[in-house]
Amino acid sequence: MDALLRNRKFAGATHNIMAYRIAMPEGSMQVLQDSDDDGENAAGGRLLHLLQIVDALNVVVVVSRWFGGVLLGPDRFKHINNAARSTLAAYGYIEGSRPSVSSTQKTSAKSNSQKGGCNTQTSIYIVLFSIMHCFIAL
Repeated sequence: MDALLRNRKFAGATHNIMAYRIAMPEGSMQVLQDSDDDGENAAGGRLLHLLQIVDALNVVVVVSRWFGGVLLGPDRFKHINNAARSTLAAYGYIEGSRPSVSSTQKTSAKSNSQKGGCNTQTSIYIVLFSIMHCFIAL
């Protein structure tokens, strides 16, 4: 996370929500997993739950969100998880999905929502690290 936050764009995000799952050495059958909300209550836990549901292993997912001036309410969780799920599928972390992007590309998802008659755009950027890339980057 420290390496990511050296980038001004991510350091300036309202929330950098993170979850990871790492398979421990063969034979142990254990998975090291955790999440961080970064002030977006319950978002990290929901992101981790997504990783558990799709059985994604050896991956760190960081969703960065900037407040756009309109409160999204519970819809924000849908946007965060949809962006993470799309990225996991694009990189082949969801069983049955084929990778559609190279491991060095950045992915961004933008969603439009209407709330209270205002059209607002919320930007959600995903950073996806395989464990190998994460250790190399650090």
